[in-house]
Amino acid sequence: MPKVSRKEASMPLQEVPRSMDVDDGPLPDKPTFAPIQAGAEGGQKVEFRRVPVPQHRMTPLKNAWMQLYKPITENLKLDMRMNLKTKKVEIKTTPQTTNGDVLQKAADFVHAYILGFEVRDAIALLRLDDLYVECFEIKDVKTLRGEHLARCIGRLAGKSGKTKFTIENATRTRIVLADTRIHILGSFQNIRVARDAICSLIMGSPAGKVYSKLRSVCSRLNDS
Repeated sequence: MPKVSRKEASMPLQEVPRSMDVDDGPLPDKPTFAPIQAGAEGGQKVEFRRVPVPQHRMTPLKNAWMQLYKPITENLKLDMRMNLKTKKVEIKTTPQTTNGDVLQKAADFVHAYILGFEVRDAIALLRLDDLYVECFEIKDVKTLRGEHLARCIGRLAGKSGKTKFTIENATRTRIVLADTRIHILGSFQNIRVARDAICSLIMGSPAGKVYSKLRSVCSRLNDS
């Protein structure tokens, strides 16, 4: 940067003349771009998703493989295979894949089934955009051990699953109780209502009190 002497610094700044000629002609047309293809976005790069499968879910996955395989390959135009060495479901894009978002949707669909949701419930993740899966453990809410923990799981399920079904139907969610882990599938707002009801049961609230609170919250949600 050139040095400025004291004499030059004390001199007043001079305005530089600038031409203000503006072309009054019409503006150019707005450009139109064709929708970008999934392969073009990453330079024809093949993208992968790998979903790990625990040992106790291998047999259910084998039995329901075609129910998972058909929507992913026929509707989403993706490739899917089971890697028996690594025990992971591998999903990748193909030249026929038109949308880059479907790869993550397919991975979420398979992951939801592996968590314990039924295929007919998990497939909603492919059809709707605002569905999520939230997972937490009982110990995240309250530390319980031994028989206290077993009674808590029994309170969440209810007699013949009555409590779980009531929360599911009231909040339009699906709940999986896998030992001490709880998985909830639904929209963001509905998951929050179901989670609050489950946390109240874990903390020891009686089921009747939770039902009445759930009824008032759900009626307020339906009105809005």
